[in-house]
Amino acid sequence: MSVSTAAVAQSVCAPLPVLGRDVTVPLVTGGEVTYAALDYAASAPALQRVWDDVAAYAPYYGSVHRGAGYLSQLSTDLFENARRTVTEFLDCRADDQLVFTRSTTDSLNLLAAALPAGCQVFVFETEHHASLLPWQNTPVTYLDAPRTPGQAVATLERALAGRDPRGPALVCVTGASNVTGELWPVRELAAAAHAHGARIVLDAAQLAPHHPVSVRDLDVDWVAFSGHKLYAPFGSGVLAGRADWLREADPYLAGGGASRRVTRREDGGVDVQWHESAARHEAGSPNVIGAYAIASACKALAEAGFDTLVARERQLIERVRSGLAEVPQVRVLSLFGDDAPRVGVISFVVDGWNSSHFAAALSAEYGIGVRDGLFCAHPLLRTLLGSDPGTQGECGAPEAAPGEKSLNAIRVSFGAGTPDEHVERFVTAVKDLVTDGAKWSYRTEDGRCVPAVG
Repeated sequence: MSVSTAAVAQSVCAPLPVLGRDVTVPLVTGGEVTYAALDYAASAPALQRVWDDVAAYAPYYGSVHRGAGYLSQLSTDLFENARRTVTEFLDCRADDQLVFTRSTTDSLNLLAAALPAGCQVFVFETEHHASLLPWQNTPVTYLDAPRTPGQAVATLERALAGRDPRGPALVCVTGASNVTGELWPVRELAAAAHAHGARIVLDAAQLAPHHPVSVRDLDVDWVAFSGHKLYAPFGSGVLAGRADWLREADPYLAGGGASRRVTRREDGGVDVQWHESAARHEAGSPNVIGAYAIASACKALAEAGFDTLVARERQLIERVRSGLAEVPQVRVLSLFGDDAPRVGVISFVVDGWNSSHFAAALSAEYGIGVRDGLFCAHPLLRTLLGSDPGTQGECGAPEAAPGEKSLNAIRVSFGAGTPDEHVERFVTAVKDLVTDGAKWSYRTEDGRCVPAVG
C-alpha cells in the first residue's frame, strides 16, 4: 500500500535537526535549491545536538590520561564517560571492553589482528569491503549470497559443521546491508555460530543509526560501527565486545598509552608490559572529540526514542519504494524480497540509463545527492545485477563506448534527519528523468559523469 504525500507530511515525528539542512546548491538549469542529502549510508550529516556539544567542549580541550592540569583531568573524564555512554547504548555485558577506533574498517582490522592463531573466519560475500577484506592473514571461507534469512542461517550452519572443531572460529556478518538495506537474522546467526563453537562479530555500521543494537539481546561477541554514519563527525569508530582475544593479542599500535611499564634490559633492549584494558589498543593521543561526538549521538538517538525514529523511517521507506514501483523502468535490488524488513537504504537501476549519468542528473538538475557505483560491496552488486566477474565495475559515461561494458547502481539512503520534502523531491525527480530525460548534456571526467560545460 502506497503512502500519500499528505500521510508522509503527518509523520510520527519531525526529523532531527542536522547540519547542512539549510544549505543551498546551484542547479545547472539555473537558480538554487536546498540540498537534499540522500546519501546517509555513506555519511550521515552530523546532528546539530552533536555539533553543539562538541563546540561547547572545544575551549576545554586538554591532553587525555597524560596531564595533572584541570583541562587534562576534564578531558580524561569526558573521554571515559563517553566510553561508558556508548557501552550503555550498545547494552554490553559487564566484562566487555569498548575500544575507540577510527571507523568500522579500523575496528574490524583491529579484531582481525587480534585473532588467535589458526582462527577460521566465515563471511558472506554480501558484506561491505570493511568486513569482507580484513581477514587476509587467516583461513577464510566466503559464503555465497543467501536469498532468504533462513537460507543465510542454513548456509552458515553447513559451513561451520565442516570446520575443524578443535580450533577457534569467527563469523562476520552485517546487521543491515549497505546495498539493499535489508535486515539480517543476526540473533539466529549468532545462535548458529555459538552452537558450533564459533564467535561472531556484527558490522553494525548501517544498523546502529536506524535500530537499537543490544549486544546482550543479539548475543554477539563483538560489534563494530562508525561515528560518521551515526550522525557524528568523521574519524571515530567503536569496537565493543569480549575482552579475552583483545587482551591476549599484541597491541594494534605500539606506543604511549598502550604501554603500562617499559624498562631497559641489561642487553640494551626493552621489556614492555602492556595494558590489559581497552587502552592496550588505543596507543597515542586519543580522538577525544570523536569519542565525545559518538557518545553525544548515542544520547540523542536514545532520547528521541528508536520506536519513534523507526516508525517515521518506515513511512519514508514506503514512500520511496511505492514511488519507484510506479516507474516500470526501475528495478530495486533485493536479496530477501519485497517483504523483508529494512532500513532506509535502497539501491536500484534504471533501464536505458547508466547509473552514473542518472545520479549526476539528480544532483545537477534537482539538487539531490545520492550514491552511484558498487558501494564498496563489489561481489554483492555483481550477484544482484547478474554480471560475470569480467564485467567492468566502475562509473562510466552515459553512453558506453562500443564494446565497453559498465556495471553500477544508484543508492538512495536516508534517516533520522531526512525531511519529507527531500523524499518527495527524489520520487518526483526519478519519474521526471525517466519520462522526459535529462535537461542537460553530460560527459565523463576522471571516471565520473559530470555536466558538460560550454
